Amino acid sequence: MGYRNLSECVYDLEKTGQLIRIDTELDANLEIAAVQRRVYQSGGPALLFTRVKGCSFPMLGNLFGTLERTRFLFRDTLPAVLHLLSLKTDPMRLMKSPAAWPGTLRGTLNLLPRKVSRGPALDCQTRIENLPQLVSWPKDGGPFITLPQVYSESVSRPGWRHSNLGMYRVQLAGNQYRPNEEVGLHYQIHRGIGCHHTEALEQGKPFRVNIFIGGPPALTMAAVMPLPEGMPELCFAGLLGGRRVPLICQPGQLPVPAEVDFCISGTVIPNKTLPEGPFGDHLGYYSLQHDFPVLAVDRVTHRRGAIWPFTSVGRPPQEDSTFGAFIHELTGPLIPELVPGVKAVHAVDAAGVHPLLLAIGSERYAPFAEQQAPQELLTQASALLGTGQLSLAKYLFIVAGQDNPQLDIHDVPAFFSHLLERVDWQRDLHFHTRTTIDTLDYSGSGFQQGSKLVIAATGPVQRQLPCELPGDLFLPAGFRKPRIVLPGVLVIEAPAHHAPRGEADTAAQSFCNAIDPEQSINGFPLIVLTDDSDWTARNLNNFLWATFTRSDPAVDSYGIGAHTVSKHWGCSGSLVIDARRKGHHAPALEDDPVIEKKVDALGAPGGPLHGVI
Repeated sequence: MGYRNLSECVYDLEKTGQLIRIDTELDANLEIAAVQRRVYQSGGPALLFTRVKGCSFPMLGNLFGTLERTRFLFRDTLPAVLHLLSLKTDPMRLMKSPAAWPGTLRGTLNLLPRKVSRGPALDCQTRIENLPQLVSWPKDGGPFITLPQVYSESVSRPGWRHSNLGMYRVQLAGNQYRPNEEVGLHYQIHRGIGCHHTEALEQGKPFRVNIFIGGPPALTMAAVMPLPEGMPELCFAGLLGGRRVPLICQPGQLPVPAEVDFCISGTVIPNKTLPEGPFGDHLGYYSLQHDFPVLAVDRVTHRRGAIWPFTSVGRPPQEDSTFGAFIHELTGPLIPELVPGVKAVHAVDAAGVHPLLLAIGSERYAPFAEQQAPQELLTQASALLGTGQLSLAKYLFIVAGQDNPQLDIHDVPAFFSHLLERVDWQRDLHFHTRTTIDTLDYSGSGFQQGSKLVIAATGPVQRQLPCELPGDLFLPAGFRKPRIVLPGVLVIEAPAHHAPRGEADTAAQSFCNAIDPEQSINGFPLIVLTDDSDWTARNLNNFLWATFTRSDPAVDSYGIGAHTVSKHWGCSGSLVIDARRKGHHAPALEDDPVIEKKVDALGAPGGPLHGVI
């Protein structure tokens, strides 16, 4: 049976040696987040900060810090959840042999929430200023809730059956928000709450929102799950948590899970937005100030002994990377059913998740053809870019599984080699220009505006990928320090970028124009221009992060021997991606040296984190 509330979870983790208490007084302004990030990087335990400066509530960090601990939290229910998700593709399996699925049958009993008239979540009232004021990075615009569960309902079909529970960050103070009366509600495109908000505005009805913090871990995980349409997150929380979610239902109020630790209730102010941010986000940069909806706060309640769970995001991997890994374990087997012919997908965490999506598909349209070319792969790519959160992918690399049945999609170097051995740059580049991109991605032509690139490759090996620099390598003036980061992938240091946003850069263009497609450098099918080739090539994570977070496909893709035929762009030589920093990019996150020294002291002999960090 799963945890009834967060306190039970903390007790269990401490009892099993997976949580430590930190009784040293620490500040929620920068210090606590820095500690959590450091402990995550060391693979350490969950952390209960019992003395938060100026705040009476303890804070819980690194709860989902390892995949092993996340599995442990849901150990009693995982088999039933996996079985039930598999039945989405073939429900008759359960009907044909119900005796073989007893855990699944019991699990379905927990899908429906149960209504209650009261619960501990409403026992006490407080104010926004009394909540933990977590600031994760030095340039953040104020304190944020980083593990919120934002609950909304359809105004035309009220009730939990047509609800959305999503993790949309919340700014508690700062900027132009009225203290204790307003909070900022940041939600990105392609999110369920947007449909509810649009509906309320169209009908001129108040848009009520509840923000839950804490409660059983299943509620937090449900808020980030990409669930099948029609399954409310509250149902999944009951399934994953091993018990029906008790909902406090009061007249005129949105329901509140009885066991959450905090609840902020309010109404989104119609047609009002205020600047939200900056905020150090999971791409490793600051998302800058932009106007987002404002929640007028009616009340703030909490349970007795409430605990404030939090995380701190930044350049991956971070704790939220575990969410992605756990979600993949649950939903990965469903991909072939959601998109026929697709065998596997991998949103690359080191590249910021949405900037780079790898996929293994199938090429079955013309098995009789002497020469295979991407056909079905393009159909599958279009389907992937129209499926839930996968639609946020900026670069989609897709290959045919039959070309190498043993290819592991999580082996990124092997995947790159497989694709680059087969790709034809004159045929296999497919751009989506002037489209939407992730709200947090500043590489595009404007806010939430940019492009996408599908690279689809199939067929026999066309080239051997070089692992050494050729002796006659030629570089134009101003370009230097060529470094091989992967077989067939060359990183080159280039002059600083100066082009206006959304326009081609003359230096990158001159690089391509100065090289003939027959020159030896074209043995490297992929060339990346960067500000610091030594740093970019130092390890795979640096290469992935810099290349795919710092480029907009339609603007920053160049080619040696480039040409356009019937509006299809390609090149006879190497593909060149400009991954230099641009003037419109958001600042990268950097640790505060003073704060880091304080964290070092906690790990010194006699400190609470000695032996942990």
